[in-house]
Amino acid sequence: MHISPVYVESSVVLSVVLCVHMVVWNQHSWSCIALFIQAFYVQHKWDRLLRSGAAVFQFRPAANSGIVPASMVMPLLGLALREKCLASGNVYFERFSMVVTITGMMLALFLSLIALGITRPVPTNTCVIAGMASSAILYTTKQTLTVSEVIEVLEVLLIFVYLSLIVLYLLPRCFTPGEALLILGGISFIINQLIKRSLNLSEVKGDPVNYFLPVVVVGSVLLGVFFALLFCFMESETWVSSLFFHMMTAVLGLGILMPWLALFIGRHPIMWLLDFITLNDKRLCLLSYWAFLAVVATCVVLHQNYQRQSGSKKHQASTVVRKYFHLIVVATFVPGLIYDKQLLHVASVGCLAIFLVLEYVRYFRIRPLGQLLRQLLTLFLDERDSGPLIFTHIYLLLGMSLPVWLFPGPCTPKGVLPGVGGLVPYAGVLAVGVGDTVASVFGSTMGEIQWPGTKKTLEGTATSVFAQIIAVAMFLIFDGSINLNSTYSWIVGSITLVAMLEAYTSQIDNLLLPLYLFILLLL
Repeated sequence: MHISPVYVESSVVLSVVLCVHMVVWNQHSWSCIALFIQAFYVQHKWDRLLRSGAAVFQFRPAANSGIVPASMVMPLLGLALREKCLASGNVYFERFSMVVTITGMMLALFLSLIALGITRPVPTNTCVIAGMASSAILYTTKQTLTVSEVIEVLEVLLIFVYLSLIVLYLLPRCFTPGEALLILGGISFIINQLIKRSLNLSEVKGDPVNYFLPVVVVGSVLLGVFFALLFCFMESETWVSSLFFHMMTAVLGLGILMPWLALFIGRHPIMWLLDFITLNDKRLCLLSYWAFLAVVATCVVLHQNYQRQSGSKKHQASTVVRKYFHLIVVATFVPGLIYDKQLLHVASVGCLAIFLVLEYVRYFRIRPLGQLLRQLLTLFLDERDSGPLIFTHIYLLLGMSLPVWLFPGPCTPKGVLPGVGGLVPYAGVLAVGVGDTVASVFGSTMGEIQWPGTKKTLEGTATSVFAQIIAVAMFLIFDGSINLNSTYSWIVGSITLVAMLEAYTSQIDNLLLPLYLFILLLL
């Protein structure tokens, strides 16, 4: 009996939706369920477009559209965050969470309308369902958001439209429609929030640490788009072009981003950063330890490339070798989560900036490192790196960092969520660092019983769940701030659902799994 992985993936996502609404039921709940139903129908239209080659842009091959899992992330995330902010009495972030929910719904609806608009013949039934879902979401928007908040949602939608046109044109085969929705939707929301806060500096408040990520994201997008368009008209591999790249990167960083960041934190960012990292000896020890792990990771890359050049028949790194980096990242993040989450937040943002700049250097073949990076990183490519950019290592960093960046600090007066919420910052470590790693290694080496319709194995999924439960027990021992009370069944159920999603999704699991586990643990 053949079982479509798309149906199982959608069933797992529906289970997560129902779990969220078991805890949180409000005026947005019916809209979320309506959004899931229309996304399920529209996903089949997108899949048909991808198979026939009728889609407007070139999307990542050998994967379904991923509309269902991607469409539900932002709405569910907003609902979970709103529940925590409502419980803490933080009205500002409660309204902010509602904007996140509605924005996610609107972005998903827009992507659905694109598919319906270019599908021939016009799918009447799907159009009726999409229309009913749109009516429910628009009615909820009218009832729950103010005029200024509706304008904010429309601004994000406008940024998303233009950003999608630019990025999907410049980077063919890098994303599925669902991945584009998730990544470009998130970037659009960040850009809009940064512009909004820049125009209202008198209302800027909160921890200075939280402003590093938006500035880095906006700076990286500006840098990438500028040079991608520029190098369409000139050769990028010459020394003159390389010198211009380095000069403009320095101008952007020191002349635009640094002053921009200084407006938010009230000090020169470099001086603030020096005071921040030298605050105590613990931070210096953590930075030294992370520098050592960076050297280890570099040595692994160089060693694997040396083996290939010395006559090995292996042209690509095996699954086990690639998972070495998962273990290194786990060893990086766990001490930071236990001892200093703020330092980990800043360090992970800095690492993201470095990764993106190095990827630009590799992609544009900027001298002197461009060609060397191409030779070193091609060994670690997998089937999901089908476009011009290599996102594998960036997705790994994002998967581990997103739970740290998204942690609702303003809604936790004591800095720690009670019960199962204490594990929220560890969602990336559990889902990607432990679960995905163990599932891949054990599934590829000892797995025999395959899940129907996929190459993933029952043994890999089972060992993934057990490994994550053991990891939770270890976190309880070493992190005294975690107090689970009697929420063990919810933890096991959440881990199992996310493990099943890992087994059946064809999307980037390093990005998707931590977000779903984050949402479930946040409840």
